[in-house]
Amino acid sequence: MADIRELYLTAAASAVALLRDPAVAVAWRKPSALTEFTVAGLAGHLAQQLFRVEAALGAEVTNAVIPLGEHYSRSAWVTAGLGHESNVSIRRGGEDAAAEGPEALVARAQANLDQLTAALRDESGDRALGLPWAQWSLTLDDFLLTRLVELVVHSDDLAASIGIPTPELPQDVVDPVVDLLARLAVHRHGPTAVIRALSRAERAPATISAF
Repeated sequence: MADIRELYLTAAASAVALLRDPAVAVAWRKPSALTEFTVAGLAGHLAQQLFRVEAALGAEVTNAVIPLGEHYSRSAWVTAGLGHESNVSIRRGGEDAAAEGPEALVARAQANLDQLTAALRDESGDRALGLPWAQWSLTLDDFLLTRLVELVVHSDDLAASIGIPTPELPQDVVDPVVDLLARLAVHRHGPTAVIRALSRAERAPATISAF
């Protein structure tokens, strides 16, 4: 598999191109494909997958590094309902990021992408990153994998919201996303449920959603 930093940058460049699509600005104030998210808020949340990497690179490491699986176990939003403060905060953050409008959001996202393209290639994948919004740290590679998942999933959400095809990404970008989502689904629902969903339509559970 290619370096996760390169995979992340490929997905981030695709996301910025999607944010630049004129259909995003046209639908800016309309509801998105995600409940309680406007298109603007969803676009802002997608762009935050660049902004948060920049923030983490500049943050002080004050907490212990934990494994990726534990990161998701500790994150309340993974299993919380839409009304939980963790998810309300996520939606609010997306709206705040988009507050200055679509052109400003694209400009900021492109500037972040340019900075990250230069910065990430000089970083060690096992560098500890402090997460200002969490009480723990992750390695750079693990954190970028979490952002890669967000970029791929929310690019699909945004494309669906504005009525355009989901951006096509290289297989080596998609593979680690599918792998992590499958592992999270097994952790949440158990291996039997996931195996049945993938192989036995007649016994498939109603959902094996990772989140």
